[in-house]
Amino acid sequence: QVQLVESGGGLVQPGGSLSLSCAASGSGSSSAVMGWFRQAPGKQRELVATITRGGSRNYADSMKGRFTISRDNAKNTVYLQMNSLKPEDTAVYYCQGIYQGTTYWGRGTQVTVSA
Repeated sequence: QVQLVESGGGLVQPGGSLSLSCAASGSGSSSAVMGWFRQAPGKQRELVATITRGGSRNYADSMKGRFTISRDNAKNTVYLQMNSLKPEDTAVYYCQGIYQGTTYWGRGTQVTVSA
């Protein structure tokens, strides 16, 4: 059973930066695709960014230029660097990994952007 554990959330002021990590365990190989999603109160979960094993990246339009996704296949870890954060970025951020056609989710980490 694959487990994904996020870390790095917290409180940051508008304009600040935060870095998230997601470590995967329980799989003998790296995932085909890993990604970050987020869910704000009262809203649906939405895509933030994804990255393939080969390093191809996809971002939601509102995150382009501010967020950077990366991964370390040897460590089975995906990262999200978030810059120029806005109050509307406040949400629970979830890690997703796709292993052999099955999608797994982490429990999420809270990111709060507030003065």
